[in-house]
Amino acid sequence: MLVTITISIGLANYFKPKQSITANTTTSAANANTPTTRDPWLWPFSQDSIWNMPIGSNAEYKPANLPRSARSTIDIDLLFIIPASSPLRPLYDPDSWTKRCSGTTTYENLSIPIPDDLIVPDAINTLVRYSTPNNAAALLQPDGRTIIQLEPMARCQNGGPVYGYHWPKKDLDLYSQGIAGGHLGSGLSSLGGAIRQGELIGSEPIRHVLKLELWEKYIYYNPQSSTPGYRWPADRADSAAPKIYKGEDPQLVMGSLLAIPPEVSEKSLGLTTPAGKKLFHALQDYGAYQVDVTGRDAYALAAEQGVEEEFKATYGYGLTARAPTNNPFYQDFMKLVQALHIVTNNGPDTVGGGGQLREPLAPTLAKTADSNSD
Repeated sequence: MLVTITISIGLANYFKPKQSITANTTTSAANANTPTTRDPWLWPFSQDSIWNMPIGSNAEYKPANLPRSARSTIDIDLLFIIPASSPLRPLYDPDSWTKRCSGTTTYENLSIPIPDDLIVPDAINTLVRYSTPNNAAALLQPDGRTIIQLEPMARCQNGGPVYGYHWPKKDLDLYSQGIAGGHLGSGLSSLGGAIRQGELIGSEPIRHVLKLELWEKYIYYNPQSSTPGYRWPADRADSAAPKIYKGEDPQLVMGSLLAIPPEVSEKSLGLTTPAGKKLFHALQDYGAYQVDVTGRDAYALAAEQGVEEEFKATYGYGLTARAPTNNPFYQDFMKLVQALHIVTNNGPDTVGGGGQLREPLAPTLAKTADSNSD
């Protein structure tokens, strides 16, 4: 459960900022910027992955009826490239949600490669500050293909053990469908759907599905329902779902795909910011999966470390804001959320609703990846 996304990590050597996932393009008059290949770390998973599949013409939409919230925020996904020289260090389960860097509980007796100077701070639980970020993490292994996913990741001591629940137990490949992962409120990917550095400030459109986090009071829970707090592609709801989910719509659960219907436009919503307009097209063409909850009156998008900083440096205002505010992105984001509909017929055989796709499939993956270089 995300309560605050404030986090300070000195990890510049292990983040790979987005370079250009559209460096190789066609030059046809129809679409001069259509990518012809992609880096599997920067734009991961197969063409038919849920994270790459556009919305289809047969999508059936139901209004989500989400109101404005008091806050716009982001949930930072920790995406690391692990150098080949990294030593093996033990992986333990966190002691608790608020005290993560303690204990030696393990069910796998697993050690993972990790640089000794890669530190992820513990949660903060004091009288003056409370910070429990989800810290869903994806660690690209030195083979350039395998991803270890954890939540909530913490590592408080140089050279010490790593803490976090490991999911899925069978690690995924960058070239796979990439469904499962470290967002443990839903069991969905730490890597897929994350907004990457450069995507909100660059000229290219966002060409993948996003990850959304709603206030849990809007999420439905009924253990007798066909969607008992979650639906495909999610494999679970929060462990506290019976107590904290208060929603009334059986369609709005963990794993729900939300999108903006085709009849809605930038103009009809009155969007004013470049990022708001870019997110509008991503939400209309690809949608967003509900993957976790915010723990308060807030809506969040999942993004990698550095997105907030580069956004604020570019535009002079941030992605995170609290009402009342004159932050123009907050105003646009609330309009986008209020326009969201649930794609009720999204499923394993009709990803995105089926029919004619609103956008081309992602290009084929590069046959070799140099993404594991440090």
